[in-house]
Amino acid sequence: MTHYASLETVSLTGSWLTIGVFDGVHRGHQEIIRQLTAGAHQSGAPAVLLTFTPHPAKVLAGREIPCLTTPEERAELLFSLGVDDVITMQFTRDLAARSAEDFMAELKTRLGLRKLLIGYDFALGKGRAGNFQRLSEIGKELDYDVQAVEAVRLSDDVISSTLIRQTIADGAVSLAAVKLGRYYSAQGPVIPGDGRGRTIGIHTANVETPAEKALPANGVYATWAFVDGEKHPAVTNVGLRPTFTGGQALPRVEAHLLDYSGDLYGKTLKLEFVERLRGEQKFPSVEALIAQIRLDIEQARGLLK
Repeated sequence: MTHYASLETVSLTGSWLTIGVFDGVHRGHQEIIRQLTAGAHQSGAPAVLLTFTPHPAKVLAGREIPCLTTPEERAELLFSLGVDDVITMQFTRDLAARSAEDFMAELKTRLGLRKLLIGYDFALGKGRAGNFQRLSEIGKELDYDVQAVEAVRLSDDVISSTLIRQTIADGAVSLAAVKLGRYYSAQGPVIPGDGRGRTIGIHTANVETPAEKALPANGVYATWAFVDGEKHPAVTNVGLRPTFTGGQALPRVEAHLLDYSGDLYGKTLKLEFVERLRGEQKFPSVEALIAQIRLDIEQARGLLK
């Protein structure tokens, strides 16, 4: 399993390939990957996935797109699904301006491309001219086959990264899990906070997530926390902590690991969001906040049994 940072360093033969952003590696993506890996491995060929960073919409339209997966998270998920090689290319305007013919010719040379699997609405190259029909025509010239994979639907809606981002932004993490095929997660190092957790007897870990990472709506969540290879039930707050700050601070991710007493500073903490317990709210006193947190903890215990 190799994660390449550019196409220039790749030299493969007989590859089966799929191309796309694959942000979130959701159930629709997983169906493409399932067909890719099954066919490639049955043929004794490498299963290769080519993805991009940053999101093309950021480069072409200047839109900030919160990512469901960082490039590293994405590669880890793809490898777990059986992909042999992941190529993460930098998406640039120059790349977007390349013709489909030129780009596919380079892929043929560097990957020894034999088969290309694409999503039902996929297109690449200048003006998105490289759709299924055109890629199939190019394939006849360059000697590779093209296969389109149908969309995966949930209640008649096509599962997409765009809809999952909105689901997470709404705080509906349990629905997002259905669309993703796993719990939505965020991770980062535990950094020092202001120590208020100690003063109220409920220790919390401040998790520094990547700035580009999509976070659930402000509120309190039942989560699974992973640290040092171990899994712990936790209650996690995403938000501004209005009881203490008046809502003027930047959003924070703070996790209270149930029945955990070790030192977390400097460790990487991964959080899987299972269920939203409540929205963020301002309490009239610290005592009222503590009482609610204890209720949140008991509710999370029940959900995570």
